[in-house]
Amino acid sequence: MELLKLLSANEIVAQVISFLILLILLRVFVWKRILGLLDKRKERIILEFKKIEEANKQIEELKAEYNLKISDIDQLAKQKIQDSLMQAKLILEEARKSGHLAAQEILDGAKANIKFELAKAKDELKNEIIDLTIKATENIIQEKLTEDGDRKLINDFLEGVDKLE
Repeated sequence: MELLKLLSANEIVAQVISFLILLILLRVFVWKRILGLLDKRKERIILEFKKIEEANKQIEELKAEYNLKISDIDQLAKQKIQDSLMQAKLILEEARKSGHLAAQEILDGAKANIKFELAKAKDELKNEIIDLTIKATENIIQEKLTEDGDRKLINDFLEGVDKLE
């Protein structure tokens, strides 16, 4: 209370009037500028937020596009792997068939060679039997017939043996 006793009513009224005049002057000259600057700043902030939102939308679109492309690439890679596996199976099957054919040709060639060698061995054996028979016959008869006659006699004998088989 002592503080109020020190102040006079004229000073308080003068200060209130001065404050109101200052307030009116500030409102007329400065307040509109400050509010204008604040409004401009608010508009810039809103504009920046809109730009950020648009950038985020673009980022999301690019991310979705990127994921789609990665998915397509993965699908394409899987398809190429499947195609490669199928191609490898075809090559393997073809190699297996050609190997089988080559083995069959080797077997057929071996069979033909065996038949040829068997026929050759039969002819050689036949000729040896003929020679042995001629020698045995010469020893028994003690006389020699003509060679052509010997051969004819033995061939007839062997043909008879072949017919028995």
